[in-house]
Amino acid sequence: MNLERQLDPEALGDHIDRLYRAAWSLCGSREEAEDLVQETYARVLARPRLIRGEDEVGYLFRALRNTLISQRRTEGRRPVTTELLDESPLGRRASDDPAEATETRQVYAAIAELPQEFRDALVAVDVTGLSYPEAARALGVPEGTLTSRLFRARDRVARKLSGEEE
Repeated sequence: MNLERQLDPEALGDHIDRLYRAAWSLCGSREEAEDLVQETYARVLARPRLIRGEDEVGYLFRALRNTLISQRRTEGRRPVTTELLDESPLGRRASDDPAEATETRQVYAAIAELPQEFRDALVAVDVTGLSYPEAARALGVPEGTLTSRLFRARDRVARKLSGEEE
C-alpha cells in the first residue's frame, strides 16, 4: 500500500535536531551544517510536498542529502576558500564540557572523511535515527547493501578514533 500524504510544515521543527546532527556528520562543520539545514528547510517549505510511503524524517534526510549534493556541485564551480577555525565561543552553553565538545568534533570529522556511500549509511541510521528499512528507502539501496555499508562505516570511524588507520 502506497499512502500519500502532505508534509505538515508545523511538524518540521520537531526534527531539526536530528537533521542538524545528520548535516554535521555529512559536512564535518557546524557552520556548514547550520546553513545546510536552513537551506533544506527553505526548499522543503517553498511549496507543498507529498510524502509517499515514508515518514517525515526519512523524507527530510533525503532532501538534506540532495541539497548537500546540489551545493557541492555548485561549489565545484567556485574558487576554493579557507575554513575558519572552530574556536568561537558563540552558541556555546555554560554547561558544555570542552572534552565532550572536542570528542564530538572528532567523531563528526571522522564521519565526514568517510567515502560518500558509507557516510550516507552511517548518518541515516546512527545520526538521524532511521530504521534500516527507512534508511535503505531514503538512500535507494537494498537493505543488505545498507547493512554492509553501515558495518564498514562504523569500523572505519572506530579505527580512526582509536588511532588505527587502514
